[in-house]
Amino acid sequence: MPVKIRLARRGRRKMAMYDVVVADARAPRDGRFIEKIGTYNPNTDPASININNERALQWLLNGAQPTDTVKAMLSYRGVMLKKHLQIGVVKGAITQEQADAKFEAWLKEKESKIQSKVDSIGKAKDEARQKALEAEAAKNQARLDAIKAREEEAKAAAEAAAAAEAPAEESAEESAPEASAEGDEAPQA
Repeated sequence: MPVKIRLARRGRRKMAMYDVVVADARAPRDGRFIEKIGTYNPNTDPASININNERALQWLLNGAQPTDTVKAMLSYRGVMLKKHLQIGVVKGAITQEQADAKFEAWLKEKESKIQSKVDSIGKAKDEARQKALEAEAAKNQARLDAIKAREEEAKAAAEAAAAAEAPAEESAEESAPEASAEGDEAPQA
């Protein structure tokens, strides 16, 4: 019975998640499987890969064949390197302590790379958020300036209209006493 380590799809439409399963090669993609050894979520950034490394290594050493995608994920997690080192220990090329030391050094380097990527992504998101806030503040300030300018224009127009009416009222008041003075003189005659 040929055994494969492959992905089984689950999740909703356009938001797929995958289970990493050990299954008979003849079984359907989402059908029967022997063991579930992890999950893979490509929707996060960076993609989250949760695999039981010991079980995956055990299945690889027993002859299970990973698909291309799962092989890439196992390489990313260091399972393929551990298998390579374990074969070297079995053949007598290196000791178990040397293999463990090499794997630990690789693991520390890989974790630092992953952490730096996560930090850079977080920093980029913060910068984008800050730029958006600054752009929004500038837009709000421009809007407030435009409103203030309209209010000042309206105020200036009102003052101009009031100033234009004031001389007209003064001239009307001046002409009104003259007319009343003429009216007062007329009855005496």
